[in-house]
Amino acid sequence: MNNPTLEDWYQDASTFDWKGYQIVYKIHENENPWLLLIHGFPTASYDWFKIWKPLSEQFSLIAMDMLGFGYSDKPNPYPYSIMQQANLVEDLTKHINVKECHLLAHDYGDTVAQELIARHTDGNGLDLKTVCLLNGGIFPESHHPLPIQKMLMSPIGFLLSKLLNQKKFEKSFGRIFGPDTMLTKEELRTYWQLVSKNNGHRIAHLIIKYMGERVQNRERWVGALQQFKQPLGLINGLVDPISGQVMVERYSEIISSENIWTMDRIGHYPQVEAPDEVMKYYREFLGCHS
Repeated sequence: MNNPTLEDWYQDASTFDWKGYQIVYKIHENENPWLLLIHGFPTASYDWFKIWKPLSEQFSLIAMDMLGFGYSDKPNPYPYSIMQQANLVEDLTKHINVKECHLLAHDYGDTVAQELIARHTDGNGLDLKTVCLLNGGIFPESHHPLPIQKMLMSPIGFLLSKLLNQKKFEKSFGRIFGPDTMLTKEELRTYWQLVSKNNGHRIAHLIIKYMGERVQNRERWVGALQQFKQPLGLINGLVDPISGQVMVERYSEIISSENIWTMDRIGHYPQVEAPDEVMKYYREFLGCHS
């Protein structure tokens, strides 16, 4: 079966006006509990397409393209921040009338999830029933950004955004997948179309400031994971050069050695590279806490 095109994925999407910006989101509503899916950088809700159908058999689903990503508006200039994205998530769930949900997040979405967990622990925000994280830089000290990411964070990052093109993107993005699960040329082209829509590649240096936020808010965001009383899980591809084996070791050391599922030859996008395994492990995680 061929992967859905971007047009296929977004054909049933809805829009939400958030502070004058159009946010694109997808929902699948049934009688089951809600599951909120939060994507990573630099991609969008499309990342979930391989596990959307199996998840829909167990949950009602929400997945958005956060501000600056995918098919949502990409204002430039704009002070992008994790706090703002967490506000957006909360406002969208209120719009849909979702008060409690499970949460599955990846990469940048992990950090948004950490802020949502912190708010949950503080006694406000979404009522989170379970949280499961996929590969992401949840600890600044064990996060290894790619050279292109380091350059985007530097004072000349805006120049790199101006120079970023399809060839450079595909070369860098293609390196974070596992040796047996690398993207095809067509898949890389699709992700470039997603990232570059409405000149999204021109704001990479603005969005990537979240890496600095992780350092500034480390105590709050790592503490949120340590203090979270609900079930918390981690599913991780170990050959991810950004947040692979080292991140898992750190998680086991300071968060928990339980509820961790790893995949030896999978990279940074486990839900794309190994969707069946991710579903198997996610069901195991849920089964442990049902």
